[in-house]
Amino acid sequence: MNKNKVREMLSIKYPLFQGPFGGGYSTPSLVSKVSNLGGLGGYGAYQLTPERIKAVIQEIKQLTNKPFNINLWVNDADADNEISDELYSLIVANYKEYFDLLNVPIPDKPKPVAKQFEKQVEMVLSQEVPVFSFVFGIPNPTILREFKRRGIKTIGAATTLEEGLLLEETDVDLIVASGFEAGGHRPSFLLPVEESYRGTFVLVQQLAKRISKPIIAAGGITNGSAASAALTLGASGVQVGTAFLACEESGITEDYRNVLFSQRANNTILTKDFTGRIGRGIPGILTEQVKLDRTLPFPIHSQFIAPLRKAALEQGKLDLIPFWAGQNVSEIEFRKAAMVFNDIVKGLI
Repeated sequence: MNKNKVREMLSIKYPLFQGPFGGGYSTPSLVSKVSNLGGLGGYGAYQLTPERIKAVIQEIKQLTNKPFNINLWVNDADADNEISDELYSLIVANYKEYFDLLNVPIPDKPKPVAKQFEKQVEMVLSQEVPVFSFVFGIPNPTILREFKRRGIKTIGAATTLEEGLLLEETDVDLIVASGFEAGGHRPSFLLPVEESYRGTFVLVQQLAKRISKPIIAAGGITNGSAASAALTLGASGVQVGTAFLACEESGITEDYRNVLFSQRANNTILTKDFTGRIGRGIPGILTEQVKLDRTLPFPIHSQFIAPLRKAALEQGKLDLIPFWAGQNVSEIEFRKAAMVFNDIVKGLI
């Protein structure tokens, strides 16, 4: 019944959501493919300017007339991201060996980064998207009321029961249960991430028992069997990230894709070393050998090491750098979005 409720609420054929990716890994092609197949495509837009968000939405609308989701981060920059000379010097010392190895100049000390969530939201509202999702917090009530007034469905992400209960109080339409198996950042917002580790299936059960809103399971779901198990435990649908990330329609490079299908993908870790916020991915030498007691604030840390990632990719030194991926990445099988979609749908019908 709840599965059907999601389908009716969003006007989709199957309660299968494609996880939204940042870093340029979301593409209108992937979003529209999933939506046209009968699911809900998702685009991670938190790093984009409002003008770029508008262009992306217009491109997606040219490729599909089906519902799709635009995702933003409520907390898109650490509150105090002005760094001291002392901290900058410490980080430079930790990474200098690898800047030298790749013949990359060390960046100047980064400047503070301003939050842009509210301006991004204004653009999303103006484009009348079908679905809006958010992570790392909850927008203020005025914003959520405006989405509801315009008939735009809203989806919040919870990593704990307490976060789920708070989301229900705000009257969002659906809640994603984001288990710690999921790839990418851990979007906890009530307690520190380290105190918010919940497995997908544990979290789904906790939320489904106490919350009336439909629950969408996310984390570790790569096939129809896992999707079926999530529904059995109380989820009304599933959100799939890494399996779609690995597809040719996503924005990752072929080298990145090959890593996801390699023996290296047997091990993923949770670490702050990718960006300054805790996330899950496949480690590289930078995460294994550069031992950081502290990182630069988010998103400054990821901006600082971006030249290293770029140079390593260009020079084919893939063992140096980490790659985002979920804990069950070794179980992915397909490189075409339609094949991933059809396999997972078997567990939803």
